[in-house]
Amino acid sequence: MADDYYQILEVPRTASAEDIKKSFRKLARKHHPDVNPGNKAAEERFKRLNTAFEVLGDPKKRKLYDEFGEDAAKMGFDDKKAEAYRAYRSARASGGGPGGIPFSGGGVDFDLGDLFGDLFSRAGAGGAGFDVGEILGRRASARGPERGEDLTAKVALSLAEAIKGTERPLSFQRPGRCQRCNGRGEGGASGPCPTCKGTGRARRSAGTSFAGACPTCNGTGRASEPCPQCGGTGVTDEATRLTVKIPPGVQTGSKIRLAGQGAAGPRGGPPGDLYIETEVAEHPLVRREGDDLYLDFPVTISEAMLGAEVKVPTFQGELTAKVPPGSQSGRKMRLKGRGAPSLKGGTPGDMYLVLQVKVPEAASDEVKAAAETLSRAYPGDVREELKL
Repeated sequence: MADDYYQILEVPRTASAEDIKKSFRKLARKHHPDVNPGNKAAEERFKRLNTAFEVLGDPKKRKLYDEFGEDAAKMGFDDKKAEAYRAYRSARASGGGPGGIPFSGGGVDFDLGDLFGDLFSRAGAGGAGFDVGEILGRRASARGPERGEDLTAKVALSLAEAIKGTERPLSFQRPGRCQRCNGRGEGGASGPCPTCKGTGRARRSAGTSFAGACPTCNGTGRASEPCPQCGGTGVTDEATRLTVKIPPGVQTGSKIRLAGQGAAGPRGGPPGDLYIETEVAEHPLVRREGDDLYLDFPVTISEAMLGAEVKVPTFQGELTAKVPPGSQSGRKMRLKGRGAPSLKGGTPGDMYLVLQVKVPEAASDEVKAAAETLSRAYPGDVREELKL
């Protein structure tokens, strides 16, 4: 019975990627040969832990392992080979194969590469044999180191900072390259891989025999003792400080990409990216709609009636605007280009002053007399047409 990788790492099959990583690191430190010198059982357990984490620590390999179990390792965790193997299993279950050729297994071990070669030969491949790895694509080891994960950090901004742009220091933890092994995950001199004996190929039998890339060395044929600092992953948590430049014009939900500032890739793989997601607080006076800004702007009765030049605060600085004579509350005055900059480099938005006619709060006899005089200036009932 083949070992279950989830049992080896002491996690349930529903465990998250972070839980799997934590359990592996804990167990790897406990059973590391440096901690247990001369203990063959601990050394063997340590190797099994690394083999299990090699699979369950990789989302793609884990998905194939969950579907095919040990057969996934036989296929080198290759999507194309898995697709062909699904077709093979389906055909075998129905008692036939391509071209009407029956699959004969019956518990007898056979090499799936030889089987495919035989099928292609009978189907008109000129009698030549084919290796399934050559037919279905390169094995996993030829794909290069795995890229690190992308990370996201949120930054809170005021509306003024969002419109004018700013710089913001960030401090956070991220998976970084292990300094002890320089991200290689190796803790000692390398030698022939103990799983495949240096061949780079692994053959495991579970009713059928299927050769594929060795899961321990990824087909390289070479392996070394894992680094005791990172447990062979090449990655350890690190404290990071960055100064992020926020461009003018961001909104809530805007994302800024910092290439190569994400999590380090396992075993020397390239790092992922860091995405800064902005959250812009509401302003007490200004509301934003796209790149346009709206400001409720109070004016006096005389300014509204007679017109006036008024000082207007904007995020780009103070300016003077003209209130047209006879302005009513709710009238919008457009200040071209005084809104938010466009993140895409286009024309900036505008600022709109929404006039609000304010009456005096203190009513002296003189003010009351002026109001009475003013009321006689209305030609009729101002609410005459107000009907629902």
